[in-house]
Amino acid sequence: MFETVAVVGSTGAVGSIIIELLQQRNFPARQFRFLASARSAGTTLTFNDAEHTVEELTADSFAGVDLVIASTPDEVAAEYLPAAVAAGATVIDESGFFRMQPDVALVVPEINPEAALNAKGMIASPNCSTTQMVLALKPLHDASPVKRVIVSTYQAVSGAGLQGTTDLMEGSRAHLAGDDFEYSAFAHPIAFNAVPQIGSVKEEGYTSEELKMVYETRKILGDESIQINATCVRIPVANCHSESITVETERPISPDEARELFAAFPGLTVVGDTANGEFPLPSICTGSDETFIGRIRRDLSHPNGLSFWCVSDNLRKGAATNAVQIGELLAKHRVAAE
Repeated sequence: MFETVAVVGSTGAVGSIIIELLQQRNFPARQFRFLASARSAGTTLTFNDAEHTVEELTADSFAGVDLVIASTPDEVAAEYLPAAVAAGATVIDESGFFRMQPDVALVVPEINPEAALNAKGMIASPNCSTTQMVLALKPLHDASPVKRVIVSTYQAVSGAGLQGTTDLMEGSRAHLAGDDFEYSAFAHPIAFNAVPQIGSVKEEGYTSEELKMVYETRKILGDESIQINATCVRIPVANCHSESITVETERPISPDEARELFAAFPGLTVVGDTANGEFPLPSICTGSDETFIGRIRRDLSHPNGLSFWCVSDNLRKGAATNAVQIGELLAKHRVAAE
C-alpha cells in the first residue's frame, strides 16, 4: 500500500478519469492529494465521499508523496516531475516528455510489467495510439515475431483534450447552421472532415504522433528490428481511437489462430463476425478499459500478412487506465515485498 498518492493534472480530461478509476478500483493508498495549475487551484472535487481542495502544482508539492500519477502537457511534466522524483516519489507520467529517455521505463502492464518493477523513479505511460496497437501486436509477436507493421489511425477529438471535444461539438453546430467557427484545438476544421496530421511535422514528412508509434512500439516490445509505417488522422469522432493494422510475421498466422491469440490475451476482446456486420465501433467501445479487435483477415498481398481493426477508448486504456494499472502493479509488488 502507498501512504500518499498525488494526482497531477487532476482537473483535466484524463486526470478526471484517473480519479474516477482510483475510487472505483479502491486503489491501495491511505491519503490522496490533487494538484493542478494555478487556474484550477482552490476548486473542490469529491473523492471517496469527501470534498478535496485542488492544490496548485509547484516544485514543492511532493513532500511526503510516495506515488505521483501525472497527466499534463510535456512542458509541465518537464518542469515539475523531476522534483517529485527528487523528493523520493515514484512517478507515472502520461506526457510524452520522458518516454524515449533510455533510463525511463515505458510500460504497458500486460506486456512489460518487469520494466515498471525495475524502474528508478520515473515510469512513462505510452501514447494512446501506441498502447492499443502494442496490446494487439504482443500476442502475435510472441507466436511469430512481427517483422513489419502498417497502421493507419482514425483518432478521436478527445485525444486533443477538453478543447478538442468542444471544437467538434461547437464546430459541428456552426457548420450545420452555416455559421463560421474559430477552432482552438485544431489547425483545420474538424467537423465533417478528416485531418491527416496529428502533432508537429518531423523528418521525412512524418508527424510526431506517427513517429511515437514507431519508436514507442519498439521500446515496449523490446525489438528494434520491427519496421513500422504509420499514418495518423484526426476524425470527427468524440471518443475512442480506431486503427487499421496490417502485420507481417515471420511465419504465417491464420485469422483463426490470430483470433485465438487475441482472445487469450489480457486486455483484448475479439468482437463479432464480419460476415454478420459485427465489429468494434467507437460508439460501442467508449467507456471500456478493454481494447477491441475485429475484421481479422488474411492480407491478400503477402503470404505472411494479417490485417485487422482495433478500437480502444483513448482516455481510458490509452491513458488513465494504463497509468492506474501501473500503480496497481507497483502496489501489489510492495505488498509482496513486505
